[in-house]
Amino acid sequence: MTDAVLRIVRGFLAFARAAAGILLICSVAINFANIIGRYFFSVSISWAEEIMLFLMVGCVFLGSGPVSWANRQIRMDVLVSMMPPRVRHFLELLSDLVFIVTSLMLAWFAAPVIADLAAYDERSQAANFPLVIPQAMLPIGLTIMAILVAIRLLTRGKDAAGGRAH
Repeated sequence: MTDAVLRIVRGFLAFARAAAGILLICSVAINFANIIGRYFFSVSISWAEEIMLFLMVGCVFLGSGPVSWANRQIRMDVLVSMMPPRVRHFLELLSDLVFIVTSLMLAWFAAPVIADLAAYDERSQAANFPLVIPQAMLPIGLTIMAILVAIRLLTRGKDAAGGRAH
């Protein structure tokens, strides 16, 4: 069972990294096209800034899943790292549990906003792009992070082959 879950997680992580990379490449390509148009043809792309911003939001929130899986999110853990191993492990577990609860609460609180954006068909000014899509990346990304941290906690110590890692 654990092996199947870890296989699914590895597949999802590969997808999330690839999707975040594609969004970043698209953002750079739009920026490059806008620079060429602006400086060589004196014409800029009116919607470029908005779409690049939306692509970066997607890149960040899709890329946050692999970061949280690897336990590489930003932490203020100077004091925790100086604690004895038992206390340190307890505080790390507590930190992960608080992270999961906070992420899920923020995703829950974002849901009505996303529903309103969809119901009223709110759109960006320059690109006329549905705002529900980039705004939905926040609860999606937070939920992905919470799920991945929970799976990491539940499968702690297991390597890809199913044996004990430490």
